[in-house]
Amino acid sequence: MAIGLDVETPPEPENPEEYDYEKCPFYGELSVRGQILEGTVISTDMDKTVVVEREYDVAVPKYDRQMKRRSRIPAHVPGVLEPLSVGDTVKIAETRPLSKTKSHVVVEVTEEATAEDIAALTRQAEPDRELSTGDVTEGTEEEAVEGDQ
Repeated sequence: MAIGLDVETPPEPENPEEYDYEKCPFYGELSVRGQILEGTVISTDMDKTVVVEREYDVAVPKYDRQMKRRSRIPAHVPGVLEPLSVGDTVKIAETRPLSKTKSHVVVEVTEEATAEDIAALTRQAEPDRELSTGDVTEGTEEEAVEGDQ
């Protein structure tokens, strides 16, 4: 309850002199306010930033149906929650603008990603199969026959 939300406080940073307290809601000065959203991490390519995708339903009155929409929200990752991976389900909270695109911060990891989740997000049905010694020798025999002709 240190930040005013019902989330568990992570352990203190290991290197206090190198830690960025300015952008940490737990041990720094960053206040959280406004919306609290939950979504799935779909990108961890940026440094200290993740992209969280959330899916929600929108009413279409003309057809009296629900339509699914998605939004992608860049969120800052405090150093105490650092090792996030693609497929994790996280809770993010709105805060002051941290950069041109970031106005949210990750406050809790609700569910860790499994291997099946990661495969579904990266759209790989199965990993690439490794070549066996038979595959390697078959290719060299065909090249040798082509070279003789």
